[in-house]
Amino acid sequence: MQIRAGTLTPEERYKINDHIVQTIIMLDKLPYPRHLRRVPEIAGGHHERMDGTGYPKRLRAEEMSMRARMMAIADVFEALTAADRPYKEAKTLSESLRIMAKMRDGGHLDPDLLRLFLESGVYLQYARRYLAPEQIDDIDIRDYLGETIS
Repeated sequence: MQIRAGTLTPEERYKINDHIVQTIIMLDKLPYPRHLRRVPEIAGGHHERMDGTGYPKRLRAEEMSMRARMMAIADVFEALTAADRPYKEAKTLSESLRIMAKMRDGGHLDPDLLRLFLESGVYLQYARRYLAPEQIDDIDIRDYLGETIS
C-alpha cells in the first residue's frame, strides 16, 4: 500500500517532522569526543533545504555545514531507494536520480555536492552493496548533472 502525496493532515505532518527536532534534542544531550562534537548539527540538518524552506530551522545553504548538506543528499538517496518502507516502493537508480536532480533544481539539494555524489560514483557503490539488482538500471550521470553554482 502506498500513501498518496499531499494526504497528510497538518497534525500528521507535524508529527512526522518532529522526529528531527527530537533527534536534535537527544543528540545535544550526549557527551562527544572532540572529533564528533558536530554530530547533532549534521544529523539535525538533514531536512534543511538550500533555499531555506526546510525544517526545523529553515536554514539556507550558507548557514549549513558542508557535512549537513552531504547528509541531506545521503538521506534523500537512501529514502528513495529503500525497500523496507511499508508506505512506498523502492525506486530504481534512474528514478531516484531524476527526483534528486529535480530537488536540486528546486533549491532543495546542494548542486555542487550532488555533482560530486554522482561523479565520484558513491551512488553506485551504495547501490551495488545495498540495492536489489532490479533497482540498478543503466544510467548516464550526464542526464542528472545539471548546472552547478560556483
